[in-house]
Amino acid sequence: MKRRTLLNTIGLAMTGAIMAGASFAQEVTLRFGHYAKPDDTAYLAAEHFKFTVENMTGREVEISLHPAGELGNSPTMLEGARLGSIDLVLVGNPYFTAFAPQVNLLDLPFLFQSAEHAYAVMDGEVGEELMASINQSNLQGLAFWEIGFRNLTNNTRAVETPADLAGLKLRTTPNPAHLEAFKILGANPAPMPFSEVYSALQTGTIDGQENPVNHIYASKLHEVQKHLSLTAHAYTAAPLVANYGKFARLKPEYQEALRIAAKLSASYERALNAAKEAGSLQAMIDAGVEVVKEPDVSAFRAAVAEQTRVAYVDQFGDDLLKKVDALAE
Repeated sequence: MKRRTLLNTIGLAMTGAIMAGASFAQEVTLRFGHYAKPDDTAYLAAEHFKFTVENMTGREVEISLHPAGELGNSPTMLEGARLGSIDLVLVGNPYFTAFAPQVNLLDLPFLFQSAEHAYAVMDGEVGEELMASINQSNLQGLAFWEIGFRNLTNNTRAVETPADLAGLKLRTTPNPAHLEAFKILGANPAPMPFSEVYSALQTGTIDGQENPVNHIYASKLHEVQKHLSLTAHAYTAAPLVANYGKFARLKPEYQEALRIAAKLSASYERALNAAKEAGSLQAMIDAGVEVVKEPDVSAFRAAVAEQTRVAYVDQFGDDLLKKVDALAE
């Protein structure tokens, strides 16, 4: 009921925006690049964002969508946003590591107890501080969208305990905490852009990967994977950012429209992810994927949670971590 209420509320907001948009004279076009393929919730959220911005501004701001890595892989698109060749970009949080390492906080294994915990962090004081660190790199953060809680797939064996990861070559994000965690667990982490993952799995270049259930299904990774383990070992945010210069040159009312639309679309995507996950999981089971629904998560947490926090605390202190933990109580 809460999910339907949220979607209905967003729908009413969109309808109001349509009625508010009286003028249809296009004044500026913003190129929006992202990683998601059709049917991925991020793809649908990007369409929602376009719809909302264009109708809030009377179509004086047009959003030109470029999905599925059309403008390059995630690192390339993010660099394009910093340089100004792309106006808006949505990529996973780990790709901000090189120039905004403070946001690595969100990628620490087993940081969040639930989706609600993650949202409380990203939408509050901690999220504001992390977004401010992104804004120091010629970017303007708009909102934290999500990829979600990550789970393991592979073609070798069912993963029920940490020992089952020994020797598996897994595509991971480039986040240092993710790399360290899988090394501790005995796997061989192999960072690569998401656009290359399907073919790498298909050819056996890697044994497996880790992503949220909806993302695995929408990207058809289940077609080239035999096993799925619901480890929920880490959560991945996806900041929606704009090139700072392009954003700063927009009229104040356009800037505000982008901010509002980004947050509305973040809520829309979260509701979609919650509503679609059970169906995505069942579809993969029906396709023949063997699913471990209750792996020994406590063993995974005990192996990596504290160790992967050490480097972050050494660099940034434990103030934000304490605030994150407090919001789980």
